[in-house]
Amino acid sequence: MGLPPLSDYQLALAESPAAGRRFLEGPAGAGKTTAGVAYLMHMLASGVPARSILVLVPQRVLATPYYDALRSPDAAAGAQVTIFTIGGLAQRMVDLFWPLVARDAGFSHPERPPVFLTLETAQYYMARLVRPLLDQGYFDSVVIDRNRIYSQILDNLNKAAVVGFPNTEIGARLKAALGSDQSRRRIYEEAQECADLFRAWCLAHNLLDFSLQLEVFRDHLWKGHGAAASLCRDYLLGTYTHLIVDNLEEDVPLTHDILKEWLPHCHSALLIYDWDAGYRRFLGADPEGGYTLSGMCDERITFASSFVTLPGLENLGGALAHSLNRLPREKAQYAGIRTVLRHEYHRYYPQMLDWVADEIATLVREEGIPPGDIVVLAPFLSDALRFSLMNRLEQRGIPSRSHRPSRALRDEPATRCLLTLAALAHPSWGISPSRFDVAYAMMQAIEGLDLVRAQLLTDIVYRVREGKPSLSSFDQIMPPVQERLTFVLGGRYQRLYEWLQACQRGEEGELDHFLARLFGEMLSQEGYGFHTDYDAARVAHELIESVRKFRWVADENVVAGGKLGQEYLSMVRDGVIAAQYVLGWQFRPEDAVLLAPAYTFLMYNRPVEVQFWLDVGGQGWWERLAQPLTHPYVLSRHWPSGKVWGDADEVAARNDALSRLALGLLRRCRRRVYLAFCELSEQGYEQKGALLMAVQRVLCWMDGAAT
Repeated sequence: MGLPPLSDYQLALAESPAAGRRFLEGPAGAGKTTAGVAYLMHMLASGVPARSILVLVPQRVLATPYYDALRSPDAAAGAQVTIFTIGGLAQRMVDLFWPLVARDAGFSHPERPPVFLTLETAQYYMARLVRPLLDQGYFDSVVIDRNRIYSQILDNLNKAAVVGFPNTEIGARLKAALGSDQSRRRIYEEAQECADLFRAWCLAHNLLDFSLQLEVFRDHLWKGHGAAASLCRDYLLGTYTHLIVDNLEEDVPLTHDILKEWLPHCHSALLIYDWDAGYRRFLGADPEGGYTLSGMCDERITFASSFVTLPGLENLGGALAHSLNRLPREKAQYAGIRTVLRHEYHRYYPQMLDWVADEIATLVREEGIPPGDIVVLAPFLSDALRFSLMNRLEQRGIPSRSHRPSRALRDEPATRCLLTLAALAHPSWGISPSRFDVAYAMMQAIEGLDLVRAQLLTDIVYRVREGKPSLSSFDQIMPPVQERLTFVLGGRYQRLYEWLQACQRGEEGELDHFLARLFGEMLSQEGYGFHTDYDAARVAHELIESVRKFRWVADENVVAGGKLGQEYLSMVRDGVIAAQYVLGWQFRPEDAVLLAPAYTFLMYNRPVEVQFWLDVGGQGWWERLAQPLTHPYVLSRHWPSGKVWGDADEVAARNDALSRLALGLLRRCRRRVYLAFCELSEQGYEQKGALLMAVQRVLCWMDGAAT
């Protein structure tokens, strides 16, 4: 894939000598990343060794433009450019220098290799340690799922690592911000105790979650004074003499600290910064800290003009930001807003969804906008909303897809189908799925099988005997019922049944091997549910990868006399959140309307022609995700230790986040934005959210400016 035509100022940057430090800033859509990619390709074409170049991004998906360019036919042959996140860099260095650093870092078995944990396996270990405490009454006043308790404790450890304070101070920092409200004091103390317990377990068993990888790298390989630190620093500073750091505003304080020491040793560096961003603040992003690096650069370059956004959309974003932050309205510009803004008021939620589906159909059929250039955004994309809207679009002949990266594995229909069939194929595990799960799995697995006939089939063939699940043959069903089920569907069930029976008679293998065979030999074949379902194929791939990583970690350290497959199914039933898989972000099976949470779309970092914002009056646009065990603002570098977090701080933080969100979305929209208002929410409550009030103020200001 070649680069698009470059503007004069992009070309000037791209062809500049690979020497000196440059800070490139501007709004989203100004062509900064495109210029960064062109600069990289020019360096390679000019003879700069690929092995000396490091591209650093805060999230792997943001490196996609660089990967695409390096894989294109135009790329220079030779060694590969290194592309890392700070986590990937830390893991690589810890793995490389492990024999020199393990003992000093406090690991009990420095002679053994390290075991790097994914998000899923870290939650698994956390669950094993914390679950007994939950049964004793820990966090009894917290009304959230257990998997979210595990993830928030891990998040506290991650915050300590990326911000740079000791992990033993997490509880104290959170408690200090309570002030007179001491209702959560015990919760924070218990969260600290669980974090200490998890860290001790990791050190005792050579397990490194994300936070421990960063701490070992920071304290023993980058800042340390021993032989390991000297070797690591010499290796990094001597190997990577050319840096490209993109989306600097989304990275964490640890990355910025390392860059402050690294930049003076570089032959060249290009730092790319987005204005008004910092969307990953809840994960530790520090846009203010990132901007301070501009003072260390020899040249500051601004790309101020957008290649994406029309002036009316830019003015709308500015007016919303002024409205949310209560700035003087005279500073806002309103020219062109009416030409790029459509809004519609509805009383009931289904009416709003009907309007959105009708408008999308009109855009596709009458204006010729490809479905892939349309995105539907909501603060949260529930199963009910996703199903309702996709069903409406399907009725109108409009293809659609969705992406929810924080969705638990167990909530994916394809996952439930695969794991239910895995339990049926391994009765020795003693896991007996419910009749509904079996019927649902049959409906997903067999093409053309509706829920009514799936339940009828399940009622006949599925039994639990002595705590073990079993299926029976289609041939044993009474002929009248066979005719009701149809022999076509019965034949498909029979082949699936015989395949599962053959697995039972064979030697038990690894779960990921079984799932790969189940997908390849059965479910992806003609007549079965995954044959043309690309989304199910993606989920199957991610599930197999998840199981494989779990096996690599758990094989020697977890299961004492148990079965890995059985253990994994138990973990999924606990609702462990899926790790982030790049394939899910890159997957483009067809030209389809994207349904996604707003922040997820921002991390795609790609523009579209038209955006629909659903339920603009909902509080979800303004409210932070409930995190009773942690706090992204208190556990940041910019919050003074001991200062109380009050209501005014909360309101200011929410308004700032919403204004950044609105600006970020509009700067990734080329043509038009549709705002869908609904008086009553999905649950029937009246809607008067902050975004709705801000939009109404902007519309009133526009009317006043016009008169």
